[in-house]
Amino acid sequence: MRSAHHPATGDLSLPEVMAALSDPLRIGLLRVLADGGERGWGELRAPVAKSTLSHHLRVLRDAGVTRTRQEGTRCFVTLRRDDLESRFPGLVAAVLAAAEADGVGGGVRLASDAA
Repeated sequence: MRSAHHPATGDLSLPEVMAALSDPLRIGLLRVLADGGERGWGELRAPVAKSTLSHHLRVLRDAGVTRTRQEGTRCFVTLRRDDLESRFPGLVAAVLAAAEADGVGGGVRLASDAA
Protein backbone atom coordinates (compact mmCIF):
# COMPACT_ATOMS: atom_id res chain seq x y z
CA MET A 1 0.00 0.00 0.00
CA ARG A 2 1.37 3.43 -0.85
CA SER A 3 2.17 5.84 1.94
CA ALA A 4 -0.17 8.75 2.62
CA HIS A 5 0.84 12.30 1.77
CA HIS A 6 0.67 14.82 4.60
CA PRO A 7 1.30 18.49 3.82
CA ALA A 8 4.01 20.17 5.87
CA THR A 9 2.79 22.61 8.50
CA GLY A 10 3.97 25.60 6.47
CA ASP A 11 2.08 24.33 3.44
CA LEU A 12 -1.30 24.18 5.18
CA SER A 13 -3.75 26.36 3.29
CA LEU A 14 -6.65 28.08 5.04
CA PRO A 15 -9.03 27.61 2.07
CA GLU A 16 -8.19 23.88 1.92
CA VAL A 17 -8.60 23.41 5.67
CA MET A 18 -11.88 25.32 5.67
CA ALA A 19 -13.12 23.31 2.66
CA ALA A 20 -12.27 20.09 4.49
CA LEU A 21 -14.23 21.31 7.51
CA SER A 22 -17.25 22.35 5.43
CA ASP A 23 -18.98 18.98 5.85
CA PRO A 24 -20.88 18.06 9.04
CA LEU A 25 -19.49 14.51 9.04
CA ARG A 26 -15.92 15.78 8.84
CA ILE A 27 -16.64 18.20 11.70
CA GLY A 28 -17.90 15.18 13.62
CA LEU A 29 -14.61 13.41 12.96
CA LEU A 30 -12.79 16.52 14.20
CA ARG A 31 -14.86 16.43 17.38
CA VAL A 32 -14.07 12.74 17.97
CA LEU A 33 -10.35 13.25 17.35
CA ALA A 34 -10.11 16.46 19.38
CA ASP A 35 -9.17 14.57 22.55
CA GLY A 36 -5.72 14.05 21.03
CA GLY A 37 -5.91 10.28 20.92
CA GLU A 38 -4.92 8.15 17.96
CA ARG A 39 -7.88 6.18 16.64
CA GLY A 40 -8.00 3.13 14.43
CA TRP A 41 -10.33 3.62 11.47
CA GLY A 42 -12.31 0.63 12.70
CA GLU A 43 -13.08 2.48 15.95
CA LEU A 44 -14.89 5.28 14.12
CA ARG A 45 -18.65 5.05 13.67
CA ALA A 46 -20.56 7.33 11.32
CA PRO A 47 -23.95 7.14 9.60
CA VAL A 48 -22.33 6.46 6.20
CA ALA A 49 -20.82 3.51 4.33
CA LYS A 50 -17.22 2.58 5.13
CA SER A 51 -16.11 3.75 1.69
CA THR A 52 -17.70 7.15 2.30
CA LEU A 53 -16.05 7.40 5.72
CA SER A 54 -12.73 6.57 4.06
CA HIS A 55 -13.31 9.40 1.57
CA HIS A 56 -13.98 11.89 4.38
CA LEU A 57 -10.86 10.78 6.25
CA ARG A 58 -8.82 11.23 3.05
CA VAL A 59 -10.18 14.77 2.56
CA LEU A 60 -9.16 15.68 6.11
CA ARG A 61 -5.71 14.14 5.63
CA ASP A 62 -5.09 15.80 2.26
CA ALA A 63 -5.98 19.20 3.74
CA GLY A 64 -3.57 18.63 6.63
CA VAL A 65 -6.23 18.40 9.34
CA THR A 66 -5.33 14.83 10.30
CA ARG A 67 -2.36 12.49 10.09
CA THR A 68 -2.80 8.85 9.06
CA ARG A 69 -0.39 6.13 10.11
CA GLN A 70 -0.47 2.62 8.69
CA GLU A 71 0.55 -0.40 10.73
CA GLY A 72 0.25 -3.58 8.73
CA THR A 73 -3.30 -3.65 7.39
CA ARG A 74 -4.64 -1.20 9.98
CA CYS A 75 -4.78 2.58 9.67
CA PHE A 76 -4.73 5.03 12.55
CA VAL A 77 -5.69 8.69 12.47
CA THR A 78 -4.87 11.65 14.73
CA LEU A 79 -5.80 15.31 14.66
CA ARG A 80 -2.87 17.59 13.74
CA ARG A 81 -3.97 20.05 16.39
CA ASP A 82 -0.51 21.50 17.15
CA ASP A 83 0.24 22.03 13.45
CA LEU A 84 -3.14 23.68 12.87
CA GLU A 85 -2.77 25.84 15.97
CA SER A 86 0.66 27.06 14.94
CA ARG A 87 -0.55 27.90 11.43
CA PHE A 88 -4.08 29.15 12.26
CA PRO A 89 -4.23 30.09 15.97
CA GLY A 90 -7.62 29.50 17.55
CA LEU A 91 -9.22 27.90 14.49
CA VAL A 92 -9.71 24.41 15.92
CA ALA A 93 -11.08 25.73 19.22
CA ALA A 94 -13.50 28.02 17.38
CA VAL A 95 -14.74 25.23 15.09
CA LEU A 96 -15.15 22.84 18.01
CA ALA A 97 -17.03 25.41 20.12
CA ALA A 98 -19.39 26.29 17.26
CA ALA A 99 -19.96 22.61 16.43
CA GLU A 100 -20.76 21.85 20.06
CA ALA A 101 -23.14 24.80 20.34
CA ASP A 102 -24.95 23.92 17.11
CA GLY A 103 -24.83 20.14 17.51
CA VAL A 104 -22.94 19.68 14.24
CA GLY A 105 -21.29 16.30 13.70
CA GLY A 106 -22.97 14.59 16.61
CA GLY A 107 -23.66 11.47 14.54
CA VAL A 108 -19.98 10.52 14.54
CA ARG A 109 -18.72 8.57 17.55
CA LEU A 110 -16.34 5.90 18.67
CA ALA A 111 -17.32 2.25 18.61
CA SER A 112 -16.71 2.13 22.38
CA ASP A 113 -19.25 4.94 23.03
CA ALA A 114 -22.81 4.03 23.92
CA ALA A 115 -25.27 4.51 21.06
